[in-house]
Amino acid sequence: MNAECVASQADITAEIARLQNSGAAEYRRAGGEEAQPRLDYPPYRSSALRHPKHPPLIVDPEEVERRAPCFGSQDLGPLDADLTAGRPGEPIGERIIVTGRLLDQAGRPVAGQLVEIWQANAAGRYRHQRDQHPAPLDPNFTGAGRCLTGPDGSYRFLTIKPGPYPWRNHDNAWRPAHIHFSVFGTAFTQRLVTQMYFPGDPLFDLDPIFQSILDPAARQRLIARYDHDLTQPEYATGYRWDIVVCGVRRTWTEDDG
Repeated sequence: MNAECVASQADITAEIARLQNSGAAEYRRAGGEEAQPRLDYPPYRSSALRHPKHPPLIVDPEEVERRAPCFGSQDLGPLDADLTAGRPGEPIGERIIVTGRLLDQAGRPVAGQLVEIWQANAAGRYRHQRDQHPAPLDPNFTGAGRCLTGPDGSYRFLTIKPGPYPWRNHDNAWRPAHIHFSVFGTAFTQRLVTQMYFPGDPLFDLDPIFQSILDPAARQRLIARYDHDLTQPEYATGYRWDIVVCGVRRTWTEDDG
């Protein structure tokens, strides 16, 4: 790509501001909120090519899969929710405990659901062949974990706080530190994928993915809360983050629309 055609961070920030102002006026006039991201969001450059352009098709799960997946405690290993374990040495970075509850729109717990996470390491690099930016890989950190929600809808992971990382949306583009979450229902067609962010990140205002959700309250629901009571002395800091799977206050998910 010609360097003259690459947008600067200032260009992207100005586009975000224009869309925030126009979008806020639109949903105020409509008397509601725009809690989910716009699928075609120009500051997020690849969304022009990736967003659906036709109405969704109704899928019969029985036609997609004749036998629904069945997850249970016997399918999970004892260390699956501990991303710091299972390697020869200790991973590098700040240990964190991430916990919360999976809830429906009435605040009721959703039990027995498979929650998966994946993330970059403390240097901001994924253990994936497509991630080749010049940050070190950690031989003791794979960045993936899973667990089942308990009777109260709770999940819990021990991991390393991820670092921000560059991406090629525009010149000098950086993503805020985040952890990807996947939640399964009773079939693969019911999978929801979202992202959890950390409080006080200076990259929030610059990130077109985070800013593609025009409603500030909906964006705030993606940010975990630091919990000092959850923090373990001299070992790990603690964060709480609930996931709401339905209703007007639900958590943003990447497959909406």
